[in-house]
Amino acid sequence: MEQEKEKRKQITREESEQEKWVHDGSVDFKGRVPLRASTGVWKASLFVLTIEFSERVSYFGIAANLISYLTKVIHEDLKTAAKNVNYWTGTTTLMPLIGGFVADAYTGRFPLVLFSSLVYLMQGLSLLTMSQYIPNLKACNRKICPKPKKLHEVVFFLALYCISLGTGGHKPCLESFGADQFDEDHVLERKKKMSFFNWWNVALCFALLFGATVIVYVQDFVSWGAASLILTILMALSIIAFYVGNPFYRYRRAQGNPLKPILQVLVAAIRKRNLSCPSNPDLLYEVTKDKFQGRLLCNTSRLRFLDKASIIEDTHVDQKENPWRLSTVTRVEETKLIINIIPIWLTSLTTGICVAQGSTLFVKQAASMNLKLSDNFTIPPASVSSAAAFGTIICVPIYDKIIVPFMRKVTGNERGISILRRISIGLTFSIILMIVAALIEAKRLKMQKSMSVFWLVPQYLILGFGDAFSLVGLQEYFYDQVPDSMRSLGMALYLSVIGVGSFLSSFLITIVDHVTKKNGKSWIGKDINSSRLDKFYWMLAVINALNLCVYIFLAKRYTYKSVHLTNNEIDGSKSGGEEMMP
Repeated sequence: MEQEKEKRKQITREESEQEKWVHDGSVDFKGRVPLRASTGVWKASLFVLTIEFSERVSYFGIAANLISYLTKVIHEDLKTAAKNVNYWTGTTTLMPLIGGFVADAYTGRFPLVLFSSLVYLMQGLSLLTMSQYIPNLKACNRKICPKPKKLHEVVFFLALYCISLGTGGHKPCLESFGADQFDEDHVLERKKKMSFFNWWNVALCFALLFGATVIVYVQDFVSWGAASLILTILMALSIIAFYVGNPFYRYRRAQGNPLKPILQVLVAAIRKRNLSCPSNPDLLYEVTKDKFQGRLLCNTSRLRFLDKASIIEDTHVDQKENPWRLSTVTRVEETKLIINIIPIWLTSLTTGICVAQGSTLFVKQAASMNLKLSDNFTIPPASVSSAAAFGTIICVPIYDKIIVPFMRKVTGNERGISILRRISIGLTFSIILMIVAALIEAKRLKMQKSMSVFWLVPQYLILGFGDAFSLVGLQEYFYDQVPDSMRSLGMALYLSVIGVGSFLSSFLITIVDHVTKKNGKSWIGKDINSSRLDKFYWMLAVINALNLCVYIFLAKRYTYKSVHLTNNEIDGSKSGGEEMMP
């Protein structure tokens, strides 16, 4: 009896010790095992959210009104301006693929966030501010500028693409760094992490709201120079605040080239292509948890050919340590995850196409409508996009605080709604968005300047509702479903959905213009009133509907990541994004 009591006390002490420290592979700022009470969770994430808010204010403040600057100051026509905005947006959201890879393989997330933020500030925003204040770099030295200086165009676009370069290291690392502050092996922290992505996007929407109203108003009615100066100062202060949070963060070390293990699995599987997979997956090669940095994954039944990489060959026992000949089950499953992600990524691109319309054609629609709120106050066209932020701000708290708790009780799923189902709801909103946009544009063409800009509010609200499901869901999906060593790259894949979507939007504009002008009138002409954007939007609605059918087909056959955890780390429940196996 005494021995049992002593044993229970020992177990209690071990559990208490386990609770005190964070054993998920992260370290504190001194390189030690982090103390749970003083590091991570919301106390650390607030510093991360602060710099994200500042960066997004800068991005949205520029992106929301960029098409107006290109058409009014640089005097580009609608097609050229829309394509240039899409090229810049696309580049800005594809650069993180490089930054995410560098962070995961070599630098770690925190150093790259700090470095890229300084590039963003000193090479991007500072140069943008100088292009508005230094006389030789200004568009011209008069209020009315019939033809801007060529040097101004060069410096302006150079500043924009320096911002793209800074974003390349900032965006993929910062969000994954924020999510790293929550221990996935701890039940309470794991649930908080699910909320983190929701509240991350609320902060994002407040940044959009501030950028698309205050910053855009300063650009239109004060000067672009004053707006750029405000953004520069705000970014500088937030970088200081982010660095001050250093003692509260949990850090993850870079684990080397994340693509190399995937290549090793493919090579090993091809080498053993003539072998038969054992019926019992326990016969496949795997290391013990104490010999592996990170979490072990369970064998799944999809893509069985790759399992051959884990077959132990009697004739090559001496090569057991050769990863090009023999891979662990975990490495094989990580390779399967990457292959499974590709179809989901492809069917998510229509989301990026729809988001691209919000900062290009929707803004030009607003500019051609009645913008007067009163006799003395006119709304900047780009400020109407703030309605999208309101849509997300309304939707996300309702989803996080009402829908998720209710669905947890109904489904027994920690997430309430599985990640892929959440994304499918967002894709459905994309179809509704383009239908509503087409109907409103058809009405605008009849009324033009007499039509109030507030007619555009419904389509922006729907865009915001859709983002609350599709974009937030995609963030969760690409963070959770990539290998643990590739999470910065995972966030870059999410951003690439928007980036490639922007390039596809430009491609569609070019193709549609080329095809439709053969019939005498292009759907996307030199100005908004000579165009037929309603037909373009109907086309996008059809594309989105067909894409949703393909997505649902793929989602029903999708296998989520299956993780091995010990009994004291997890209660064996499913999270709707990962299967936790004790």
